[in-house]
Parts: sequence; structure tokens; C-alpha cells
Amino acid sequence: MTSAPSAAGVRTPWSALPAPVRDGVEEVLGAAVVGAVTQVGGFSPGVAARVVLADGRRAFVKAVSAEVNPVSPAFHRREARNAAELPAGAPAPRLLGAYDDGTWVALAFEDVAGRQPHVPWRERELARVLDGVGELARVLTPAPFPARAVGEELGERFNGWRVLLDEGREADAGLEPWAVRNVEWLSELAAPWGGFASGDTLAHADLRADNILLTERGVVFVDWPHAVCAAPWFDLLLMLPCVRAQGGPDPEEVFAGHPLGRAADPEGVTRTLAVLAGFFLEHAARPAPPGLPTLRPFQRAQGAAALAWLKVRLRNRAAYSRPVPDLP
Repeated sequence: MTSAPSAAGVRTPWSALPAPVRDGVEEVLGAAVVGAVTQVGGFSPGVAARVVLADGRRAFVKAVSAEVNPVSPAFHRREARNAAELPAGAPAPRLLGAYDDGTWVALAFEDVAGRQPHVPWRERELARVLDGVGELARVLTPAPFPARAVGEELGERFNGWRVLLDEGREADAGLEPWAVRNVEWLSELAAPWGGFASGDTLAHADLRADNILLTERGVVFVDWPHAVCAAPWFDLLLMLPCVRAQGGPDPEEVFAGHPLGRAADPEGVTRTLAVLAGFFLEHAARPAPPGLPTLRPFQRAQGAAALAWLKVRLRNRAAYSRPVPDLP
């Protein structure tokens, strides 16, 4: 079984935020912050803190600057737009407001009284989350707002096998021998994934243990910058390699036993899984981005789990009936 490192960015405490940013967030919240506890887990660099306000209310604040990571502010801006449009019945925290001075972007959400699932995964907690993923797809079908189609949004990034092939990096990317020999075939297998994964469900598209909270009332899914319109099973497929890499069960058994998995097109699942494995493994071979020291090892663990799952499906001719080269 693959073992993934902790999902962790470089956190900044609330007190280290520039004074104008703290003032701006307090203006959004309508009260001064009198206490803050930094939250661990998750890749976003910058601030991630549960705060207590002078009037007794609580909130969750996340903030990042372009100086910490040039990409993260854009993700926060997208998350603000997406969170504002999620319906009231969605199992997601309510956005209270946003601060944006062009360099720093901060988001304030309602504080959810919950915790992340244990890692390594525990059977009962995973069962709760799997039920929650099914409910998420039900509530968000049809999509409550016009997010981009999954193939359009992720097409330029979900081409890892082709990138490795075109750049001649397949032998230097740390791939297992079978993948090195068959990068071109894997690229062709993955190429039409976008059509198979399309649909009218609003997918979170980044479900991991650190983006999930278990509460007394149910499961809450946080961090929504990557939302896309996709097939109902897309979130389940993206989540399971990470679950496996963090001590969870066989993803093929979980997927086949889940209502969303049973209703999915087998070939579409196989092709989408192929592109996911290529995305993770190609990105894992890149230098670490600023403020995210554990991202590449985490991606490698997910990629290894996805590739192992793909090989299971390729051996199952009901999932993919065409010839597979020298599959061990």
C-alpha cells in the first residue's frame, strides 16, 4: 500500500498578517478578532485559522498573498465566487465575505464545528464520507451555477502522459517500468477522457481528507476553487487514489460498491483514471512550488495508487475490452 505524506502547506499565523489585511478582514466580519488558532492540513499556504470575534461569534479565515505563492490568490478568488453561488442545501460552509487588496486575498467562512477524518482512514469514517459524496452529487445535480465543463477546465493540465512523452521525460520521472514502456499507449488511452467525464453535476474536483469535515449532523466539504461540471462519479473517482494512498481500502472495490460507481460507464471510468494517474505522476516529477514542500511527494503517492488501480481495471475486460500491452 502506498503511504502519502501529510498534506501541508507553509502556514502563517493570524498575528503575522499585515495590519491592513487584519483590519480588512475584521471589517468584513463586523467585529475584532480576539483569538485565532491555526489549522493544520491542506496545501494552501498562508493563513488558515479558526477565529473568535469580540462579540462571541466564530469564523474560519484563510488568507494568502502572491508573495507567498503566485497561484494561490487566484484560487482564493475563484473559491469566493464558487462558494457564494453554492445553494443553501449544499454540504459546504457559508461564505461570510472576502477581502482583496490586489496582493492579499482573504476569505471568511462560517466556522464548522467538525474535524477532518483520521488518517490512516478508518472504516466507519470512510463509510460516512462515501455516503456524503453520494449526497453531494445528488444535491448538486443539476449544477446550481454554470461552472466550466471538466474537459475544458482541466484539459490543459490533465495531459501528463503526453507531456512526459513530448518532453522525453518518461525515463526520468520515477515511473515504474511498465509505465515507462507504455507512455504513448497510456496517452492514447487517456486522450478522450473529457467526453466520458462530462456531465451536469457540480463536482468539487479536489476531495481529500483535509478538505472534508465530519460533524454531528453530517459531512461537510470545504475548499471549492476547482468546481467544475462533470459526471456524477467524477468526485468519487478523484478521491479514491488519495484514500488508498492514506491507508484506505482497495479503490476498485469501493468504487464498484458505491451507487455512483455502479451507475458509471466502465470505459469512461478507466480512461479518466488513466488521465488522473498521468496528471499526478507528471506533476510529481516537477520542482516543488513555493510554500508547498509536501505537494510533490503527495502527488507521487496518489499517482502510484491511481496507476495501480488502473492496472486492476485493465485486467478486467468488462472495464476495458481492447488489447493492453504487456500488462504484468
